[in-house]
Amino acid sequence: MRRCRSNLAKTRAAKKGGVWAVIVAGGSSRRMGFNKLTAELEGRPVLAWSVSAFNDCPAVDAIVLVCAASARGDLEKVAREAAPSKLKAVVEGGAHRHLSVAEGLDAVATDASMIAVHDAARPLVDCAMIERCLETAGNTGAAACARRVNDTLKRINDEGFIVDSVDRTNLWAVETPQIFRAELLRHAYAEVIATGGHVSDETSAVQAAGAPVSLVDTPEWNGKITYPGDLELARVVLRGRRPA
Repeated sequence: MRRCRSNLAKTRAAKKGGVWAVIVAGGSSRRMGFNKLTAELEGRPVLAWSVSAFNDCPAVDAIVLVCAASARGDLEKVAREAAPSKLKAVVEGGAHRHLSVAEGLDAVATDASMIAVHDAARPLVDCAMIERCLETAGNTGAAACARRVNDTLKRINDEGFIVDSVDRTNLWAVETPQIFRAELLRHAYAEVIATGGHVSDETSAVQAAGAPVSLVDTPEWNGKITYPGDLELARVVLRGRRPA
């Protein structure tokens, strides 16, 4: 895994209580048929790659892992091996992703300056991505890694027939990490929980609270492990990152 080239993000963003990462590992992996986070990926579990990226990044000060109760033992073991000093808490998640993130936020230090949220099933994240996103969030308050949508998009009806085409101009697929000023993310999630709302990611919560979010282009593949074939693609990407 590549190391950061500089400590610019840490210098600019961690002046108060530091940068905390909440890694969300509470999914059921039902589409995989097995626990994708403990699946082997180039000699390590998928989760180890995700946790190590934040552990090895100097810009990140502490890590919280959120996991399902049924898998806590295995996932906590992997996380503690990957981040022996930075892993500060392991908490059990809720029935939905936003509830799991809320549990993770409760475990973050109250004086944290910035909070990053990352899907554990995105093992190809690296320090360079984290730093770019963190630097932007430090300037704007909220940022998320993303990539432009290049595929032709169609809208279908309930019978599965195409209804029309979707203009992909200015369309982006949002990924993680998503990084925010701590007080902004906490406020946004407090509103979601208080109103019984449901959001699929942190940018949606922050936007609902009335704050703008910047997107940071991710030039390298930062895909989510969802299907067995995604593991093979991730292996190809990781092998390509090795020094020649």
